[in-house]
Amino acid sequence: MIMRGLERLLLALAATVLCFSASAHAHTRSESHSTWLVDGSSVHLTFSVADLEARRLTSDGRPPNAPQLIAYLSPRVGATAEGRPCSLAGKPRPVAAATGYRRIEFLYDCPSAEEIVLRDAAFFELVPTHVNMAQIQTAKGDFVEDVLTSDNQTIDMSRAQGGEIEGAGFLTFIKMGLMHIFTGLDHMSFLLGLVLISRRFRDLIFVISGFTLGHSLTLALAVTGIIRPHAEFIDALVALTIALIGIENLAVQVHRPRLFAIWTAIGLFAMALLKLFGIGLLPFTLLFGAGLFASNYLLVAGHVRDAGRLRLVVTLIFGLIHGFGFAADLLNEAIPPAKLAELLVGFNLGVELGQLAVVSILVGAVGLLRHFKLTLPRPIVVDLCAAGLVLEGVYWFVSRSFNFA
Repeated sequence: MIMRGLERLLLALAATVLCFSASAHAHTRSESHSTWLVDGSSVHLTFSVADLEARRLTSDGRPPNAPQLIAYLSPRVGATAEGRPCSLAGKPRPVAAATGYRRIEFLYDCPSAEEIVLRDAAFFELVPTHVNMAQIQTAKGDFVEDVLTSDNQTIDMSRAQGGEIEGAGFLTFIKMGLMHIFTGLDHMSFLLGLVLISRRFRDLIFVISGFTLGHSLTLALAVTGIIRPHAEFIDALVALTIALIGIENLAVQVHRPRLFAIWTAIGLFAMALLKLFGIGLLPFTLLFGAGLFASNYLLVAGHVRDAGRLRLVVTLIFGLIHGFGFAADLLNEAIPPAKLAELLVGFNLGVELGQLAVVSILVGAVGLLRHFKLTLPRPIVVDLCAAGLVLEGVYWFVSRSFNFA
């Protein structure tokens, strides 16, 4: 018995080391925003990026100052008219932005008002999956969104026909939601935790339904403007959900939920205490409340025989948090409500399709391995994966809470 426990512990440690080395420097997603106003031969650009994203530009992991960000963006954004570059009309300057974001303003004077092409190549060389959500307006009052990617870094204004610009449509927003799942290590990790904790297919339906409902509520809250989440808080809470789903897996596996609940509460309460001394980014009330919620959830989940319905409620909360991670970026921009609704509906639909695809692949892979009798015992698999999720989630949560990664 002792040797078996030692072997499982060594395997779990090996898995956590592998997970840490593979994902320690990963980022939840890579996005920026740009607003373009085209008025004749004048082009006004406002480029917005989250501090978490801008840190990629510095060697010490701190957000760049305004001159550094301007120096990086200047050669990578701009416009041309009839194939000739538009010149800067004055120096780029930083402007006010929401908490946790940087915003730089550019003004270009083009040699002609014909055949204007807008260009944005920022961050694509750093993150190939980066996307820029571009909003284009004209003096006629036209408004449309487009999505710039590494394969599509320009917007050709000559495509405007009948007063409308050819921009991103509903299918593009669905694709963005799919990309958010498939390129977001945090979401993939969380979904892995949900699959691990679901011993039956019915349980899996409950947790996925809760997560889906959370995204739907996020959509309603975002469109109506009831909640304006802080991006830096949301990114830290997303990491906490990953840690919690890993901790729950371990607590259920070893049948000691009280021990895990106590240590989780101690960790979060300690961070809340540090905040009283001015250390950390997250508010005291948020950390203290997270400690109460996490400890009570672990205690209840560990003693409920059929926890499927309980996890539906909890994953609904987790879904709200993950959904706000995207809504926080969108609400940094002034998008008309009708357009915001279309974008969020399409994006959330893409998210749901993406998560169903990920869960189906995971379940299918397990079924295939079982068919060929290549699976390890479930306790070992849960120990390995859950330990990795805990280390990954704790690392991201602490680093984002204290702003050192």
